[in-house]
Amino acid sequence: MPTLRIVGPGRAGTSLADALGAVGWTVAPPVGHHDDPQDAAAGVDLCVVSTPDAAIADVAARIGPVPGGVVAHLSGSLGVEVLAPHARRAALHPLASLPDGRTGARRLLAGAWWAVEGDALATRVVADLGGRALPVTTANRAAYHAAACIAANHTVALAAQLERVAAAAGLDAEPFYDLALATLGTARTTGARAVLTGPAARGDWATLDRHLAALEPDEHDLYLALAAAAASLAGHGSREVPACR
Repeated sequence: MPTLRIVGPGRAGTSLADALGAVGWTVAPPVGHHDDPQDAAAGVDLCVVSTPDAAIADVAARIGPVPGGVVAHLSGSLGVEVLAPHARRAALHPLASLPDGRTGARRLLAGAWWAVEGDALATRVVADLGGRALPVTTANRAAYHAAACIAANHTVALAAQLERVAAAAGLDAEPFYDLALATLGTARTTGARAVLTGPAARGDWATLDRHLAALEPDEHDLYLALAAAAASLAGHGSREVPACR
């Protein structure tokens, strides 16, 4: 089995190392924040730079190139060009939340999707973990990562508003989570537009006015932005939404 070394053993790097170790890869000692990465690629098949995006190019440039060795990163938004001067490069980004090494490793072993680019060893990593590879070119990686953030981050911000509004009405959030999960499940099958319902979809601006009157003022911006998006998806002009008129 191949050999791996992580440069920057944070949550993502540790998750990957633990997951690959569990399927038989040999995991070499990591290179930490205060260590010199010059020899990080020596003696391993795959050296993964798992640092914040802004540091990847600098760290990769400080790693001495090794003939035949692959240098990769775990960034979702960056392509393989930041890994110069290494001849064999790869980008591996897991579509999974990795809160800590142990939990992250379990999730990476549970059939996660991975955005892959570059050297074929990246696809080997995904296959060995039982995952699913999603080829994403450098030109499309920023848009891919935006989609990932919408899925993982924006939905959380929306869920937080759901919890606040339900709590203000003295209600538990659980019934609304059930509704959200059912809606997402249907949208996954039919496409989002087919499942859209509600006052913005119907052009029922009077109901939207009542919603706004019931909401705290600091909830209005997010609610109105999403109502306008829903109205546009339904074929109405966003200017018809109450506060946009």
